[in-house]
Parts: sequence; C-alpha cells; structure tokens
Amino acid sequence: MDNTTLALILSSLFVCFQLIRSFINHTKKSNKLPPGPKRMPIFGNIFDLGEKPHRSFANLAKIHGPLVSLQLGSVTTVVVSSADVAKEMFLKNDQALANRTIPDSVRAGDHDKLSMSWLPVSAKWRNLRKISAVQLLSTQRLDASQAHRQSKVQQLLEYVHDCSKKGQPVDIGRAAFTTSLNLLSNTFFSVELASHESSASQEFKQLMWNIMEEIGRPNYADFFPILGYLDPFGIRRRLAGYFDQLIAVFQDIIGERQKIRSANLSGGKQTTNDILDTLLNLYDENELSMGEINHLLVDIFDAGTDTTASTLEWAMAELVKNPYMMVKVQDEIEQAIGKGCSMVQESDISKLPYLQAIIKETLRLHPPTVFLLPRKADADVELYGYVVPKNAQVLVNLWAIGRDPKVWKNPEVFSPERFLESNIDYKGRDFELLPFGAGRRICPGLTLAYRMLNLMMANFLHSYDWKLEDGMHPKDLDMDEKFGITLQKVKPLQVIPVPRK
Repeated sequence: MDNTTLALILSSLFVCFQLIRSFINHTKKSNKLPPGPKRMPIFGNIFDLGEKPHRSFANLAKIHGPLVSLQLGSVTTVVVSSADVAKEMFLKNDQALANRTIPDSVRAGDHDKLSMSWLPVSAKWRNLRKISAVQLLSTQRLDASQAHRQSKVQQLLEYVHDCSKKGQPVDIGRAAFTTSLNLLSNTFFSVELASHESSASQEFKQLMWNIMEEIGRPNYADFFPILGYLDPFGIRRRLAGYFDQLIAVFQDIIGERQKIRSANLSGGKQTTNDILDTLLNLYDENELSMGEINHLLVDIFDAGTDTTASTLEWAMAELVKNPYMMVKVQDEIEQAIGKGCSMVQESDISKLPYLQAIIKETLRLHPPTVFLLPRKADADVELYGYVVPKNAQVLVNLWAIGRDPKVWKNPEVFSPERFLESNIDYKGRDFELLPFGAGRRICPGLTLAYRMLNLMMANFLHSYDWKLEDGMHPKDLDMDEKFGITLQKVKPLQVIPVPRK
C-alpha cells in the first residue's frame, strides 16, 4: 500500500472517529482524563512515541505527572509511571483492568484465543492459569527438576572453560540464552534444544527476538483497528510464520513423546514424568487442546529465554563496569560455599544476599520488559483522581517506575546495596519493583526465572574473573539499549573469562 492510499484511508477514518468521539464527549462530560500532551489531528500522539517509547513516556511523566493520557490514533492510552499509581491500580482496580488490549499482531495464528498471556479473564484463562501454577511451575515441580538445571549450568561452565583456555571472549547474552533455552527444554521436555558450539541456539534466539520484536513493534493497525483487516505492513503475516516455526519444533518433540508413550503403555512400562508428560496427560483427559499446549509453550519459551538472557547480560555488564562490586560478590560466594567447591547449587542462593541484591538492582534499572503487557479498562475506572475511560489501553512503564527519584535515591546509579537495606522484593507486592507484574495477571514463571538468573550468575562469578577485550576500560563500556518487548543491549557484551586463583 502506497503512502497516498494510506493517508486517504487514515483521513477518512479520522473524520468518522472525530464525529463519534465528539458525540461521546458531549454525553460524558464528567469524564476527567489524566493530563497529557497536545494531540495532532488524525495521529494524536503517535509521533510522541519516538524510537524508545519507555523514555519518551518517562519524559512526559516529568511534565504531566505519573498518570498520563495520550491519543494513539483512535486508541485512548493511559500510562502509569509511578509506584503510587501502580499500587492503586493493582490493589483497587485490578479486576476492572484485568483484561488485555490485543495488539493486531497477536491475532496471528489465533494466539490471542489460545494464549494464557492474552486471553481475557474467563474459565479457559483460569484453567490455564491453575495448570501453570499448580502442575507446571509449582515449587515442588521446580525442586524436582533441579538436577536438570544444574546439569545445564555445568555445560555452561565447560564452555566458559574452553573459551578461557583459548583466550576467547564469551558472548554473555548468547551463552546465557543457550543455557536458558536448555534449562527450559530440559525442565519441560527432558531434551536439549541447542549447544554452545552450534548455531542452533543463535537461530532459536533470532526466532524468539523476531517474535518479540513483531509483537512490540509500533503498528498502525493497533492505532487504527480497521487497518487490521488489511495488515498493511505484514506484521501479522510475519508473526504467524514465526509462530509456525516455533510450534513445529514443539510438535516434533511432542510427536516423538507420544510414540514413546504409546509403546510404553502397550508394554506396561512407566513413562517419563516431566512437564511434557503432564501436558499430554491433560490432553488425553480433554483438559487441554493441542492448540492450547502449543501456545502455552510459545508463551513460556518466549518469556523464559530472551528475557532471562538479556537480564543476565545487563547484570554482568554492570559488574564489569563496577569491578569492586564483582569482587564483593565473588568474596560472598567464596565465604558461603568454600573456595574448593566447583559449582554453586540452587540451595546455596539463600546464603548469597549480595548476589540477590545485584539481580534485583538489575531488574530495577534494566527491566526485562519495559512495559507490562497492556491492560484494558472494562468500564470507566477512577485512578489517582482521574478517570480511565472504558476500553482505554493502560500501560505500566516499569522502566520509569524503576527510575522514579521520589522512590529511589540516585535512581540512575547501579547500587545493589540499596536492596541490602530494604525489604523490597520482586514478587508483585512491592510496587516499586514489578519486573514480573502484579495482581491476577502476574507472571506464573517468576520463581523459575529468578532461580535461573541467580544460578547462572553465581556460577559465572564463582570460578572466573571477567575482563574486556583489547584493554578497553570498564567506564567506556557501551550501555545503550534497543527497544522491544525485551530491552536488549545494542552492543552485545563480550568478555574474556580468567580463572580465579
């Protein structure tokens, strides 16, 4: 579609929209929207988004306050940028704001109708949520699969050892992604999907990033929903292809497992007892469809690989930039588990408060997702003295909340010590730190993600010091980020491991 045709369509849409909107405004004069910037004809505040909307919205919050309203095409959008507003939102209005605004891209492959992340609050959503929390990601289930995760971290250390012997740098994000992918695939399928020496993990990483990039990409079909019928920029078509590629990987594994289950059943043998078996038992009992299983796995692998790898990469970058912090946490690990111990175990993490503080500080300063997935107002909602109108989209800007100077002293400074002096946690009850969300739509995989982050980080630091290539000074490390659903480093962190003496 050329620009002239698109402009004509948008102009016609705007005229119709303005007439309808004017009528509604006349009948709802009592509605008091939060303040916001001036709106342009047709496009509203679309051009206020910029290349990094999380920063643009944070700057608008400095001008207009912690609750800002914008008009993104025909969609009224309200942005939450402070812990106080988030607290009121989740404690008082969680039910009225529990449903999602569905991006047009997510309609690809009916993902919005099958995905726990995007389904409205309903019997189907509650069933998927219960299955995830009780049968898939419970503490008991995660405790039972510790050996799988420990084995994958051992492989990571072997790869780091090989790089160290050769004097080669480790691409931290890539290594963490491969390990995260294998931690998940072993926890769920008892199989390994990638290795550090092959290109498979990088291809999988690219697929994950493509999915998250398309979902997070600004899309005119979201701002003017009628364009969704046309998919003018091909976003939904591309995303459908990426979903198909990912689901094909899952279906290969599922098909093989079903053959084994059939053979074992006829031979009277016990089958395996991993998460895939649990899912297939639910499928056999008609509690889950195969489509729901596929899209549940898409959700979990999307949320549990790239976000974990990105967070670990930011954490390591901050420690490389602040070498005294690296020494401090290495000393803590040595004192807690002993110098001769070859690996840190999950059971050791509770003895490492400074390590946990580093992870929390990374989640504050570099949240894995800059915005929580969008909420939608099911009715007019009073929030922070204003009215969020029915059908408005609500975004929670985690990046801005984590850098709010009213809450955090020196908010731009990486300082894990702040969490040694505070009881603020990541589990959705402290609204200053919400990396996994809060309320009824909090991420069900937060415990697994936190275990994976701490375990990989501790083992990265236990046996090795890390130095930049070519004598680069830590202060010169590039810390710029690129926007997407996940916030990734523009320049991947590559550091050389040096065995600790």
